[in-house]
Amino acid sequence: MNEALLRSLTPSVLAILVRRGADFAAAEDAVQEALVEAVRVWPADPSPSSRLRSNRGDPLRDPKGWLVTVAWRKFLDQARSDAARRRREELVDEEPPPGPTPSVDDTLQLYFLCAHPSLTPSSAVALTLRAVGGLTTRQIAQAYLVPEATMAQRISRAKRTVAGVRLDQPGDVATVLRVLYLVFNEGYSGDVDLAAEAIRLTRQLAAQVDHPEVAGLLALMLLHHARRAARTAPDGSLVPLAEQDRGRWDTKAIAEGIAILQAALARDRLGEFQAQAAIAALHADAPTAEETDWVQIVEWYDELTRLTDSPVVRLNRAVAVGEADGPRAGLAALAELDAALPRRTAVAAYLHERAGDLATAARLYAEAAHQAPNLAERNHLTRQAARLNAHRPR
Repeated sequence: MNEALLRSLTPSVLAILVRRGADFAAAEDAVQEALVEAVRVWPADPSPSSRLRSNRGDPLRDPKGWLVTVAWRKFLDQARSDAARRRREELVDEEPPPGPTPSVDDTLQLYFLCAHPSLTPSSAVALTLRAVGGLTTRQIAQAYLVPEATMAQRISRAKRTVAGVRLDQPGDVATVLRVLYLVFNEGYSGDVDLAAEAIRLTRQLAAQVDHPEVAGLLALMLLHHARRAARTAPDGSLVPLAEQDRGRWDTKAIAEGIAILQAALARDRLGEFQAQAAIAALHADAPTAEETDWVQIVEWYDELTRLTDSPVVRLNRAVAVGEADGPRAGLAALAELDAALPRRTAVAAYLHERAGDLATAARLYAEAAHQAPNLAERNHLTRQAARLNAHRPR
């Protein structure tokens, strides 16, 4: 049973049913039933002698067409039993004649539907992973560390929300990209690697739509993911970028990310994901931490600030300014930001340490540890405070 093939076909089959007039929830149920049927009747051995034929055709010759036919019939079977029988019977009359499935791929429209503005970010992410990614409810629940029943309710609500949305309007690429970036930033948990899944889905989107920001996001993901193996020590503790073993970085992914980014930037339609990818590329391209081109990184943060005016971007810019122009300049940039901004205290601690004020840095590291959003970050900041306290004169 080719599970990868089924997952790759699922979104386009679902989108075809929705385009034919099925509401999203009913279409998704029908596709799931078709997948169950595929598991039951498709041969495990793809050799010609093992091909199974049925009254629905040869699944190996046209697997997508087979799934569309079975899913549509499943939908019609359910539709006939609904209360609105008259309307459902009209859908039966509209059943397309047998024949090859059109080559048009509706997956892009499915992305837009799953990232509809009426959905909350968490619901959009869950629905995207379910409908476009082909993950099971259990896998998504494990990835987000919530009970399966909770995730099932979230997905059901999301499907009801978009049930009446038509796919005849242009979708918002920016919203889709934000959803995919949310998926990527969840990283890894359970038996699903969400970072890898986000890269796979973004590759799929890049094949569907010619947009420099889609390419920018794909490049950004590849460049960040390339450093993944070096981000943690064997004991699970965080390793800061400057201390990472660059020999463990994935040079193939870095080269691909830079090539994709260069092609996107050449189109002269700069967006926030391209700017973020340019910063990541400068980090990835430096042979050592000391050789990082911080001046150019500050310039890219200036571009990113112009595009987004995000407090988080300004926070990261303060770090870059501290590296390019000295810690005092970084602290001056930091002073302009809200004291309640997440991770601001940790940045202040780092810049004070760079400036030689170890007592203030140790105190701020300890404060930042109490504010840390996760255990790994909290432990890292606690160790930083302990390291400075151990070297202070008594």
